[in-house]
Amino acid sequence: MTIPYTVLVVDDDENLAQIIAETLLGAGYEVQTAHNGLHGYLAYSHHHPDVVLTDIQMPELDGLEMMRCIRASHRNVKTIYISAAVRQYRDSLARESKEYGAIVLIKPFSRNDLLKSVAAVATASRTHSESSENLGWLVF
Repeated sequence: MTIPYTVLVVDDDENLAQIIAETLLGAGYEVQTAHNGLHGYLAYSHHHPDVVLTDIQMPELDGLEMMRCIRASHRNVKTIYISAAVRQYRDSLARESKEYGAIVLIKPFSRNDLLKSVAAVATASRTHSESSENLGWLVF
């Protein structure tokens, strides 16, 4: 029996977080949600999911700050950033993609792009068989 991949969805837009969570649950993932960066950090600390899917602009800690905190003790956590305002974070996101294989999805994104991205990083988080250069892509 295969253990389902776990995904932490962090977004201050509770409706979007719920839609993403339901989509991922329907695809067979285990999902936890948090509605700001601080709660996302605490949820990661308790559950250690395979993938963190996070908005960037949020209260408490933004998504990039949250991931810096998580990576202080879990360097290789797989991450998908979602945002409508990626241009202002272009350099940080490019670094995340290069160093950690992070994926960036621009809001609005399709269900297929969401599922494809989560599958790519979830599989890599367990197998470590793909290099980060093969996982990261940016769409600007």
